[in-house]
Amino acid sequence: MKLLLVSLYWPPAGGGGVQRPLKFAQYLPALGIETHVLAPDDSKWIHQDADLRQPTQAWVHRARYIGPKGRKPAEELHGKEGVERALVQAKLASRRLLVPDENVSWNLTAIPAAIRIAREEGIDVVLTTSPPSSVHLVGSALRRSGDVRWVADLRDSWLANPHRRYEKRSVRAKRSVEERLARRILRRVDAVAAVTQFIADEARALVPAGTPLRVVPNGVDFEDFAGLAHRPSPHLRIVHTGSFFGQRSPRPFLGALRRLLDSRPDLQGRVEARFLGAFRPADLAFAEELQLGDALRIEGFRPHAEALAAMKDADVLLLLIPRAGGRGLSILSGKVYEYLAAERPILALVPPEGAAANLLTQTGSGWVADPDDEDAIAAALGRAADEWEAGRLDERTLPDAWRERLDRRARAAELAELMRG
Repeated sequence: MKLLLVSLYWPPAGGGGVQRPLKFAQYLPALGIETHVLAPDDSKWIHQDADLRQPTQAWVHRARYIGPKGRKPAEELHGKEGVERALVQAKLASRRLLVPDENVSWNLTAIPAAIRIAREEGIDVVLTTSPPSSVHLVGSALRRSGDVRWVADLRDSWLANPHRRYEKRSVRAKRSVEERLARRILRRVDAVAAVTQFIADEARALVPAGTPLRVVPNGVDFEDFAGLAHRPSPHLRIVHTGSFFGQRSPRPFLGALRRLLDSRPDLQGRVEARFLGAFRPADLAFAEELQLGDALRIEGFRPHAEALAAMKDADVLLLLIPRAGGRGLSILSGKVYEYLAAERPILALVPPEGAAANLLTQTGSGWVADPDDEDAIAAALGRAADEWEAGRLDERTLPDAWRERLDRRARAAELAELMRG
């Protein structure tokens, strides 16, 4: 079997969205699937990670990227006033009008490139992996153009984005347009892989009846942690990896940290919260008002290898998933699995009834507190501090059965089975 994997996120782009397609391309060839990858020449993504290695057994093809630079709206608006701010807002508004998303213009080069690669290489299956959802236009076009099967890999919900403000009429109107477009794009799909059951259920209502759907969750490559170690420290080191955008916010945790330090003077100078990822300007201002001093370190985006080393070296890993009107209940990002592989205690500020809390409870990996309840967060943070002072923040070793279940190789095997079917 010959596969063409189409992804907007690919090295040297960095961040969590790169890992799933990269690991598929790394492990599918060993399962007898000749793997070709189509990615942008330069996605203009906000994060770059030159240390990420390209898979040695896959062919990587590039199509010229046409589209906006990937910056967060809050960053583009920061510091702008008057006419300059109005012009930036107008530009952002025009980008929001694009459907399915602002990256749709990449299809002008990606679709012809995919058709050419399919003909020259004799491709049997095209796998399009989102976000962004517009990448599935490549799969739809290739399905129409020849005898190529199409599998859509959905890493995020298409219609229930946890970071959108659906209380706004304009956002709801765009969602209605996106739903009609999603049905049209997916009407030719041969199979769907989804990272959670929630996303699979959503897709079931968008694809033709009888289309095979399979939950192929995110996973982790345990080999990425080889050689990493946890070192003793006189500080309680709390580590969070990942940037803040949409409805994901560090503020409840930062407020709880301020309360902990005020109520426990003995912890002054002994707690260190490290954030490896970008803060929005408004969140930075909020943090400065709390005057956390040396207890807070905001280090910005770090390469994947550095982030993994920081996870392993942490005393406590901080996980933040917003409720987002119930849409956060289904989130199980790749970071959750990397936290589990680091085998350090996890302070999970996530919906207690959600998928992430369920997984962490099953594996006995840490404490769960509602992300919107600062009292509960402060209490959980206090328990973590007590355990640290008592010397009981031990490794949360994953049993072999869990390691096999969460391994990226297992995920590649599940995807290969779906494609062969």
